[in-house]
Amino acid sequence: MLKSMTGFGKSVSESSSLTVTAEVKSLNSKFTDIYCRIPKSLSFREIQIRNLLTQALERGKIEFNLTTNYSDVASSGTSINRPLVNAYMKDLKESADGFGGADATELFKIALTLPNAFNTEVASESQAQSEWQQILKTVNDAISECTTFRLREGAIVSDKFVEYIDKIGELLSEAEVQDKTRIPAVRDRLRKSVSELVGDEEFDKNRFEQELIYYIEKYDISEEKVRLRTHLNYFKEVLKEGNGKKLNFLSQEIGREINTIGSKANDVILQRIVVNMKDELEKIKEQTSNVL
Repeated sequence: MLKSMTGFGKSVSESSSLTVTAEVKSLNSKFTDIYCRIPKSLSFREIQIRNLLTQALERGKIEFNLTTNYSDVASSGTSINRPLVNAYMKDLKESADGFGGADATELFKIALTLPNAFNTEVASESQAQSEWQQILKTVNDAISECTTFRLREGAIVSDKFVEYIDKIGELLSEAEVQDKTRIPAVRDRLRKSVSELVGDEEFDKNRFEQELIYYIEKYDISEEKVRLRTHLNYFKEVLKEGNGKKLNFLSQEIGREINTIGSKANDVILQRIVVNMKDELEKIKEQTSNVL
């Protein structure tokens, strides 16, 4: 199925000690541009996360945001340095007594803000691994949701593509009808012009037919019509494959045939049809820049 480069995914997971939130946003871009915002404590995991994003989302401007919140002090591997805090409390109390005393709770709050009031302990290997598995699952869930969003948007774009291609096909049918009357009209117009210049008596029918063949070859769009119809049918086949790059290439080929028909038209009605074809083609080109 066709994928849009526009997507969004969010996942939140909670455990007894950790809450993880992962968000993925993607927009269209010719290249893969990834912007990661992750906690400093996980900076050594950034390359791994970037690889996950690249493999799953392929291309686009991708913004990734990861936050981790620990439920309490102990679960984050941090504990109070009790001997030092007690010493701080003793010094603070002695100082406060000289000024009339102070509430123990207030002194405790002050003590916790002083240097080395907390011990940063290294979490056990099993705890660290468990937390990383939770984080990894949350990241993958957010990516999966973003991919689902992209597929949903891609389905909408596919329907639009079919609408635009069918419209060009209808216009091509109109061009084929108009083309049947165009050459006879050119013949009559040329014959009239030549007759007015040289008169009917001096009119050389053989020479006229030779000149007419030249003009018919110059204005003939038979091959362009066949190729354009072929490109339109093939576009629908590729659409089912979900190959955005090939669709972009085909849109260029379609444009080339439409332009050639326009340059050979020499007919007001046919030129108007070509203008309408180009209008539909522009809609296609706008969308091909946003699909994978």
